Amino acid sequence: MSSVVEHTDVAWDLESLLDVPAAGDGAPAERVDALLDAAAALADGFATTYQGRVADVDGPGLAAAIGTLAELSDHIGRAANYASLKFAEDTREPAHGAMLAKVQERSTAIQTKLLFFELEWTALDDDRAEELLRADGIEQARHHLRTMRRYRPHLLSEPEERILTEKQSSSRSAWDRLFDELTSVIEVDLPGEDEPVALDVALSQLTSPDRDRRAAVAAAVTAALQPGLRTRAFIFNTLLQDKAVEDRLRSHDSWIASRNLSNEASDESVQALVDAVQESYDVAQRWYRLKARILGIDRLADYDRMASVSAADEREYSWSEATTLVYDSFDAFDPRMGDVAREFVEQGWIDAPPRPGKRGGAFCAYTVPTHHPYVMLNWTSRRRDVLTLAHELGHGIHAYLARDRGPFEQHTPLTLAETASVFGETLVFDRLLAQTTDPQDRLGLLAEQIEGSIATIFRQTAMNRFEHAVHTARREEGELSVDRFGELWFETQTAMLGDSVEITDGYRSWWSYVPHFIGTPGYVYAYAYGQLMALSVYGRYREEGASFAPRYLELLATGGSKAPEDLVAIAGLDLADPGFWRSGLSLVREQLEQAEVAAADAGAIED
Repeated sequence: MSSVVEHTDVAWDLESLLDVPAAGDGAPAERVDALLDAAAALADGFATTYQGRVADVDGPGLAAAIGTLAELSDHIGRAANYASLKFAEDTREPAHGAMLAKVQERSTAIQTKLLFFELEWTALDDDRAEELLRADGIEQARHHLRTMRRYRPHLLSEPEERILTEKQSSSRSAWDRLFDELTSVIEVDLPGEDEPVALDVALSQLTSPDRDRRAAVAAAVTAALQPGLRTRAFIFNTLLQDKAVEDRLRSHDSWIASRNLSNEASDESVQALVDAVQESYDVAQRWYRLKARILGIDRLADYDRMASVSAADEREYSWSEATTLVYDSFDAFDPRMGDVAREFVEQGWIDAPPRPGKRGGAFCAYTVPTHHPYVMLNWTSRRRDVLTLAHELGHGIHAYLARDRGPFEQHTPLTLAETASVFGETLVFDRLLAQTTDPQDRLGLLAEQIEGSIATIFRQTAMNRFEHAVHTARREEGELSVDRFGELWFETQTAMLGDSVEITDGYRSWWSYVPHFIGTPGYVYAYAYGQLMALSVYGRYREEGASFAPRYLELLATGGSKAPEDLVAIAGLDLADPGFWRSGLSLVREQLEQAEVAAADAGAIED
């Protein structure tokens, strides 16, 4: 890809997802159908061979079963990722929505045929299961099979599981899709703009150095959120109740228990993380008081939190500048990271420009291990976008390196999913800082670093507390009004911000565009977990230098084939150490102290 290519020309090539014999040679929609047909045929054959017989299978038989499931997973994964990524390109296109719905419905039907395997496998006694787990040929699924058995106390009978699975496409996933459609078409009428802009574009303007502009942007965002607010609240209410029912049926003790189980994290360890972060809320408050002094404001308002503290924050980066910076940063750590990043850019694995109807935010889609990942951005040429590119490419490199683990162990639990992304982002940030000598510019960079830590650790924990509050209130009080959601949002944000930031009335509705609350309940604490993990990993890299790189890349390549404690042990870390979370938080405090010194050196505050 030429160095003169700009972000407007950076679009992914999704057709390669369908370039497999099972998909045939027809139009994309026909090839998606062919993949699902092939998966359904494999599922029928699998059920004929194994249903009611898992207890009698031997080692080679288990290996053969896993091989069939892997092939089947590849077919479904290619079809599902093609449909979901086309939908992300333009949520307004009816054909995209129809394809996504068809894939979800057919995938659900196929998965329903396979439910027996998990139920019969978890029903085996422990000695028999351990004997089979020693068999050859299941090296890419051993941890997956062992982890599956942890769900044993929470599984229902096969008829009940079939009903829940078959209803999925017309229940939770349908509401999730509706929420995505509603939020993707939100447009904001900004003062001085001829045309409305996408929500992400509007939010990016909250970095403006002009306070009146920030206030106007915040007011415009609040106004844009208002028309569909009641509908989004109804969706949230419905899914809160849906989860309460499923938690009760599956005998989960709390709303977060199922997420912790999938994360291979105990309820106690997650609560310890949340408690540790809450005990350090003063870090966020101390920063916002410092920022108010830098900006010459008595007290920040919520729309001031992202404000630039130096003109460097407003500098625009071309796509070529951004990619070069990322390549150089990754190369300096290990050339293998830079090489993979180049593949994403040069091979058409990224979709960058904002477009009407395009899903907001940024993400990395792992797709399937036999293919390659994709990254979606909404590029606005800000420095934050450069760091977002590094963040998502960190995910992409993780996915790429872990492909050899196969479909069952490529992914890590969510608690480790952010480690590679934050690590990649921090590499780029440190290079930016090293290239910056002007005191005011250094202040801007350090401000962005500490604000990134606050956003990822403290804000996400506050959002976890909001989720805890709304799930609890929905179960105890019944359906929640828009005002009640706003109250709980206000209370949990205030707990983090204290009196350092004024929360305006308009901000009470800003919970309503956060997709994680809808699609992945309980997800957000994984950001704090991953950020603190990444800070500890990065600290180890600073201590050891280049000799650390091979162990880090080994950790990424291991994917999810080990428990989190065993995975991070590769990098020399111990999650069981009570000081682990405190050590990560101490690094955030150090960042804050550096920012305070930088502010004084730049003359941004009075002594």
